[in-house]
Amino acid sequence: MIRGDILQTKLDKLNQIREYGMDPYPEKTSRDFSNAEVAHKFDEIGNKKITIVGRVKSFRPMGGSAFANIEDESGKMQLFLNKANMPEELFKLFTKSVELGDFIEVSGELFKTKTEEKTLKVTDWKMLSKNVRPIPTEHFGIKDEEELLRRRYLDLMMNPETRELFIKKNIFWQTVRSFLVKKGFLEVQNPVLEHTPGGAEAEPFVTHHNALDQDFYMRISLELPLKKLLVGGYEKVFEIGRVFRNEGIDRAHLQEFDHVEFYWAYADLKAGMKFSEKMFKEIVFKVLGKYEHEYESEKINWSGKFPVVDYFTEFKKETGIDLGKANLSAETLKAKADELGIKYEKTYGKGRMIDTIYKKTVRQKLIQPCFLVGHPLEVSPLAKTDPKKPKKVLRFQLIAGCNELCNAFAELNDPAEQKRRFEEQMKLREAGDSEAQMIDEDFVEALEYGMPPAFGCGFSERLFSFIMNKSIRECVTFPAMKEK
Repeated sequence: MIRGDILQTKLDKLNQIREYGMDPYPEKTSRDFSNAEVAHKFDEIGNKKITIVGRVKSFRPMGGSAFANIEDESGKMQLFLNKANMPEELFKLFTKSVELGDFIEVSGELFKTKTEEKTLKVTDWKMLSKNVRPIPTEHFGIKDEEELLRRRYLDLMMNPETRELFIKKNIFWQTVRSFLVKKGFLEVQNPVLEHTPGGAEAEPFVTHHNALDQDFYMRISLELPLKKLLVGGYEKVFEIGRVFRNEGIDRAHLQEFDHVEFYWAYADLKAGMKFSEKMFKEIVFKVLGKYEHEYESEKINWSGKFPVVDYFTEFKKETGIDLGKANLSAETLKAKADELGIKYEKTYGKGRMIDTIYKKTVRQKLIQPCFLVGHPLEVSPLAKTDPKKPKKVLRFQLIAGCNELCNAFAELNDPAEQKRRFEEQMKLREAGDSEAQMIDEDFVEALEYGMPPAFGCGFSERLFSFIMNKSIRECVTFPAMKEK
């Protein structure tokens, strides 16, 4: 809450501007240059009268003159005001009514101060937007992270590094898009609302479609519609879009986030792995300008060739359990989890138990970028079985810093096998596993018309937050927050 006296003082200043005959919220401005352009073209502009704009970041009145700094998106510019250079009443209005945080337009000529600082000698000004709430100061701004996320616009206003973060995030997604388009992929947009959520193991959000009078799910993945496009005849497709998962919040998870998936007909897992490694390296370099960065206490290096790590081999090394055994049961895995102190739900089946133990053992040892391959069939309902090793699937994940950063498959295109796996997932769902996949009859029907062999890969903005060494929530402009 704003103190009443502070609010009243600000409203009084607003009224002073109106009483002078100046609109405190005009429609347009006569801006000539950005602040960065003024600094860059300073000598070229010379003593021409110019107009610039920005938010007031500092103000130092000194009797009959004043210095101020304004900031637009491109940078700051110093202002010098003197009552000899403009109508006295206009100068007084500036000193009495302008405050930190106001947006103003100023006109005048450029000069350099005795300290060689590029400055605009103001001869005219007008208000563009008068603030009526106190702006946090640069030195004593908001320190509470929750409050900064809740009022992100103040974080952006006060912290240039936060603004830079989202510029880099734009570079991240533009690099993804550019890389795929240059390789001949077609960008598409598919529906957010689905009758059956699929393509991932996650609990969906439910919403109601009034016109159709039906409940729909908000998509948890981009996968199944994209693969239907392969059925329809496209060979290279991708989508960058928002997905929604009704799961917990932690450093690597959020309920809504941007995600990309691409599908490449007639490409196998080996070709897809080579392609993906090149893409990930380009993303990291374009965002950071280098291949190395910190993540928590580790130094991550993306420059070398990514090693390939076998799931079964590492699982046995860490737990002593051979996932290739024919009689391996969920009960055996639960006993091992108990022994290792790993928590799990009683409803978990064999696949969920394997995944739970893996995340607390094998994944914790994978620090530098690598491809984890050869996942168990039970944890991969949408991947092709390895013809040489039927208990494994043709799948890889990019792992770094103990984080899963991408998921990739040789896509399952046998409709009967796909339906069987969906049915196994439904049994788990009926037993209480809310993240198990549902049967998507429409997708199975599409496969029955024939889908070519294909490679598919997906990753999200988790990769961006990882290379920036921040939580995913920090890397969202306006994350969902609990109301006060």
